[in-house]
Amino acid sequence: MRALPPTTVARLPGYLRSLGGLASEGVTTTSSDQLAELVGASPAQLRKDLSYLGAGGRRGVGYEVDHLRRQIAQALGMTEERRVVIVGIGNLGHALATYSGFADRGFVLVGLFDTDPALVGTEVGGHVVQHVDGLERVVEQQEASVAIVATPASAAQPTTDRLVAAGVTGVLNFAPRTVRVPDGVDVREVDLGSELQILGFHARQRSGAAAEPTPARTPEPEPQPEPVPAAD
Repeated sequence: MRALPPTTVARLPGYLRSLGGLASEGVTTTSSDQLAELVGASPAQLRKDLSYLGAGGRRGVGYEVDHLRRQIAQALGMTEERRVVIVGIGNLGHALATYSGFADRGFVLVGLFDTDPALVGTEVGGHVVQHVDGLERVVEQQEASVAIVATPASAAQPTTDRLVAAGVTGVLNFAPRTVRVPDGVDVREVDLGSELQILGFHARQRSGAAAEPTPARTPEPEPQPEPVPAAD
């Protein structure tokens, strides 16, 4: 497998999700045209992305769905167990803690943390919420490599610093502020407010275009009759 461009990596989960849908329908093979239509990409782009994985479809047959799913899952690191902690068990953190898709994607939730006395000691999604004072101990003991940060904005950077110092190498940040991490640590920012604002912008653009009046056409001058030549 060749080194994957970031843009290709970003598209792989969509390919995998669509392949899973095909598999659930009993489909065993798919063409680049069919899969590209499902994910909203061009067939040429899809074939180029899959070529980085060494995945080539057979002429007249296409791609074997299960085999391609395994190739993409391996490229995304889903064949290895990744241990995850969540810091911040408010409304969003609570929803993330009860997400049922961790195991299907190779992730195991090993710890929930918060500072709110009303939350510490309660059970969410089968895990007891612990006080954030024990964060480093759990990360090190459980060998957690991924952390989800769902804290208030003011706590996002200090929390991230603690996680990185404890050994976390991947951070999914839902806090409404950007966090800085050192080289060797990956961070993904998920700002729900910004995403909604972007959707609002596109909605406004569409409504503005629809409301814009069509320019009036200048009527063409009616043809004038040619002058009749005078008689000699």
